Amino acid sequence: MKSIAITGGSGLVGSRLKELLYSRFNFIDITSEKLDIREATAARDMLSSLECDAFVHLAAYTDVDGAERDPEAARLLNVEGTRNVYEPIHERGIPFVFFSTDFVFDGENPPYTEYSSRNPISVYGRTKAEAEELVEEDGCIIRISYPYRAAFEKKRDFIRTLKTHLEQGRPLSLIEDSVVTPTFIDDIAAVLSRLLTEFKPGIVHAVGASSHTPLEIGHAIADKFGYDSSLISPTSYKAYFAGKAQRPRRSRILPSLGFATGMRTLDEGLNALMVHPDAKEL
Repeated sequence: MKSIAITGGSGLVGSRLKELLYSRFNFIDITSEKLDIREATAARDMLSSLECDAFVHLAAYTDVDGAERDPEAARLLNVEGTRNVYEPIHERGIPFVFFSTDFVFDGENPPYTEYSSRNPISVYGRTKAEAEELVEEDGCIIRISYPYRAAFEKKRDFIRTLKTHLEQGRPLSLIEDSVVTPTFIDDIAAVLSRLLTEFKPGIVHAVGASSHTPLEIGHAIADKFGYDSSLISPTSYKAYFAGKAQRPRRSRILPSLGFATGMRTLDEGLNALMVHPDAKEL
């Protein structure tokens, strides 16, 4: 069984990937308690002798609005932290998988494929784009978008946030003039499993097979789970993000052909949440 070192393994995405792939790979958690990846010397000391068959890097500063207020903190973790773990792993010839985001695009000219040019419009997006540039020659970049799952106590994803509001009878104001691409995390696990088995450098878009406005997503959740759709009202991108970091407005991302196969549409993902929300393995 291959041993896979992983940062960010306790987060929304990482914890689910480990849960689904535990029988296929032996995961070695590089937690923040074990290593502060912002410290170059400490990272080199640990990783120069770490025994692993591949390295998966998920740890990141993901507070999009917080990055605007403290760009140095975002850059230190997302750029320097990535550099600090990539360089000693790359020097040893160990496959490196880096998780990135659709926020490296500006949202002006969709759809986006792995061949589209980066043009981030936020501090967060710029730090992730810069990190991509560090690893893209010999590493594999997996871009994901609005990941969601059935349950995770530490953090609510976009889909579960909307679902909880509707379940509790709370009103929702959702954007009607922007597009996002929600991605079922279980499908990302299948892509990662294949990459760890058939590693090759490059960029892979492991994203959902359909894109929607947030308003459409809210109504889809209400219809699927039997909630009151009258709680949902439309708003504009400009009004919703006034005073906040800018997000890609039309973030229609396409899954990578021939590699990210079987990515579910939103409707299929919501069905999966209803049918087998507690699945523990692929």
